[in-house]
Amino acid sequence: MRPTTFCMYSATSRLELSHPKSARQKVVVRVLFSRRNHGTRPAAARRQASLTGPYRKCLASMPTIGVDKYKLFEALGKKFTTEEFDDLCFDYGIELDEDTENQERPVVNGVQEPPQLKIEIPANRYDMLCFEGIALNLNVFLGRIPPPKYRIVEPKSAEEQTIVVKPETAQVRPLVAGAVLRGIKFDQDRYNSFIALQDKLHANLARNRTLVSIGTHDLDTVKGPFTYEAQPPRDISFRPLNQEKEMNAEELMSYYENDKHLGRFLHIIRDAPVYPVIYDANRVVCSLPPIINGDHSKITLNTTNVFIEITATDLTKLQIVTDMMVTMFSEYCTEQFTVEPVKIVSEHNNLTRVTPCLTPRVAQAEVDYMNSCTGLGESPEGLCKLLSKMAYHAKPSDSDKNLLDVEVPITRPDVLHQCDIMEDLAVCYGFNNLPRTAPSRSATVGGPLMVNKLSDIVRIEAAMAGWSEVMPLILCSHEENFEWLNRKDDGTKVIRLANPKTLEYQVVRTSLLPGLLKTIRENKSHSVPIKIFEVSDVGFKDESLERKARNERHFAAAWCGRNSGFEVVHGLLDRVLSMLRTAFLTNEEGLHGKSIDYEVRENPGKPDGYWIEELNEDTFFAGHAASVYLRLGGKERRIGEFGILHPSVLEKFEIRYPVSTLEINLEVFL
Repeated sequence: MRPTTFCMYSATSRLELSHPKSARQKVVVRVLFSRRNHGTRPAAARRQASLTGPYRKCLASMPTIGVDKYKLFEALGKKFTTEEFDDLCFDYGIELDEDTENQERPVVNGVQEPPQLKIEIPANRYDMLCFEGIALNLNVFLGRIPPPKYRIVEPKSAEEQTIVVKPETAQVRPLVAGAVLRGIKFDQDRYNSFIALQDKLHANLARNRTLVSIGTHDLDTVKGPFTYEAQPPRDISFRPLNQEKEMNAEELMSYYENDKHLGRFLHIIRDAPVYPVIYDANRVVCSLPPIINGDHSKITLNTTNVFIEITATDLTKLQIVTDMMVTMFSEYCTEQFTVEPVKIVSEHNNLTRVTPCLTPRVAQAEVDYMNSCTGLGESPEGLCKLLSKMAYHAKPSDSDKNLLDVEVPITRPDVLHQCDIMEDLAVCYGFNNLPRTAPSRSATVGGPLMVNKLSDIVRIEAAMAGWSEVMPLILCSHEENFEWLNRKDDGTKVIRLANPKTLEYQVVRTSLLPGLLKTIRENKSHSVPIKIFEVSDVGFKDESLERKARNERHFAAAWCGRNSGFEVVHGLLDRVLSMLRTAFLTNEEGLHGKSIDYEVRENPGKPDGYWIEELNEDTFFAGHAASVYLRLGGKERRIGEFGILHPSVLEKFEIRYPVSTLEINLEVFL
């Protein structure tokens, strides 16, 4: 039997999803292929199941975009029924969440809001976070228009369209990019969509402006070249967007402190010694990223030339956001799908370059792989034609007839591997149209990994012996892993986090003991004795492996009571190893003393089994600890230790009763 968990120091919750019988049959096929969004159910079936159930919770992170129903239908060249558009969304891999036509809609300035379609978009499809992206992608999918070809054109003034980056920006927000949309035509809907896209990117990919922030300006109101600088807050004075009063950056922080919209972004730079700021050639402040733009260069419906500047702390996300902003709205430029670049001069960090770069990435996909995964038998030319429905430009490779050279659209940073292209191929062909086939060459039966099977056996035995399982986190602080256990870090074993957010999670544990002891500490009110165990992984550096690290499955137990419990953990060790059919070896069988640094060696002439020897380590009370040695197949090695913890260890973990612990490596039994 499996025990109920005694206490979980920290664990993640689990959601179990159920599919109602009424859900359309194509869901079954769709789940098999999906890596991104095709495992979701159609909106009608999902609403029939539950609007507030666990499935709804698991989709809460998907952005929902509201678009004008009839303007979208006009852009798609057809007036759909709700059911028809729901099916179109389903086929493409998005979801129609709601049609507001038959609902009560708000009245603004005496005019009722037009019917809205609320569409759920996969979180990694940044190119569909606005009306323009949804209409463009669906039109390409329906075959109404060819995939667009975005072009960089010569800037009207190369000297003025330059941003010079000062070295001081490295202290606060080191990266910047820029672009110009020339001859753009705004109306109210386009303007609203332009602003909404910025907000969606800020909330989604940009992590609430901490990684990336976007500033857009009327180019005709400012003059280049521009400079990106970092200055003390008191030295930055300008009139913020939609304000009448000029203020310096310190005053601005106080002014917006209680603002519902901007107040939540102030912390990003508030405590920095210098604030980032973008000036034009006349020292007019364009923006104070990532907080607010200046009022001088604000965009209106009359704006025709848009200057976009984007600052960031992450270069990859900076490039993605830049590409999304210019591609989505370049269709409104005088020359459709054209963008004027901005030169970034950043010599101090060798990041001088021209942005954006709209050259598509070229990836390769295997014809056999694409066909075998989808069950198709298409020729390379047929696959290329199908992929054009998802805006890919593909052609058979000149070097290998089994390869396709696929130009991944600049709007698709979510495509990382040929399996992503394969998934889009299944979307293009239609999941309902995919042939249903059974495995013809081989079939496998799922089963647990041997290490997991061994772990479950040990869990059951420990539980049946009256011990309760706990599940602490695999991360802990460096102090808990070493100093608190009176152990030293030699720098060769522990895996450190490069950017830990808190002192509590700095390293990957090399022992299960910190988690067990913290569990006891958090349950001081529980009656004693406390008998807990854990079977889980620890991590070590390993330079011999490609990934430079490895996991190791350990079993550990801790007894906390009014007496030491040494004999209890010793008995648990004997029980577990006996269950693993490992005999206990005694001195009569030729054992002799070993040092702590005992190494593995061949010794085929002696029987297999385990034995214990006295251990002197600072973690344990002197004279009350033992190391566990194992001989299997003639190889001998130390697999663990047990003993009574030293009082100084108990003091650091704030435990007032004696504790005995046991920890062994299970992987030696595989």
